[in-house]
Amino acid sequence: MSTVYQINKGINKPIEFRGLYGQYIAYLAVGLVVLLLTFIILYLLGTGLMVIVPLVFALGGGLFFSVNRLSKRFGVHGLQKYMAKRGLPSYVRFSSRRVFTTLRSSGKAGA
Repeated sequence: MSTVYQINKGINKPIEFRGLYGQYIAYLAVGLVVLLLTFIILYLLGTGLMVIVPLVFALGGGLFFSVNRLSKRFGVHGLQKYMAKRGLPSYVRFSSRRVFTTLRSSGKAGA
């Protein structure tokens, strides 16, 4: 008589794949595509496979290591917050008070 509904308990959780969260999965995917294109370009230029394959594996290992390290260090949104904080100036200096004395009040309560 009664209907049983499934509850999605992970509605606000970030996407996770093997320890990588959110945007780091996209960074890894883009890096792998770049590695594939690098392999193709080097192969078409006639570089030997004995040079290309170890190079691509070494760069791929470095990519996995660095993306995993970023994911562990900053977490889900930490890298975005870190980059936003770096974009803020450490201080703002004015040579005149005119900037503040010429401000108009909004006419709202308390002004």
